[in-house]
Amino acid sequence: MRRLMRAGLGGSPCPNPTKNDVERMPDIDRRVKRMLGIINDIHRKPTNMLFFVMYDIESNKVRSQIVKYLIKKGCVRVQKSIFLADLESSVYEEIRNDLAEVQAAYDNQDSILIVPLSTDYLRSMKVIGQSLNLDLITHSRSTMFF
Repeated sequence: MRRLMRAGLGGSPCPNPTKNDVERMPDIDRRVKRMLGIINDIHRKPTNMLFFVMYDIESNKVRSQIVKYLIKKGCVRVQKSIFLADLESSVYEEIRNDLAEVQAAYDNQDSILIVPLSTDYLRSMKVIGQSLNLDLITHSRSTMFF
């Protein structure tokens, strides 16, 4: 929690909160385009590391602080509790250490997963939703013929 506070994310929550970040989250089409932009960026640094941060955190306060922290670090929200990052390896280590410290700081049953991945694995990911069925490897919507 100290690291989150040092990052400017500590303190009491706002007494009159506005809509939370989830309610302002772009639709799935925009989120997928953002993911494609990350993995297809020709100026992507070779020293960068792709990884997902996924969490299941009970406390609204802790969860909100984690969300703010991840966004401040440059992670992109792709689902309510899933972030994608394309950051320097040193930033990956910093995030991993900070989240481990937060996890150890209080009694909880929470879990935080940090999953490194390659661009090939990310490109082979399938995105399936009510209004979207996209194969990232071909960058095209799936079409079924009968």
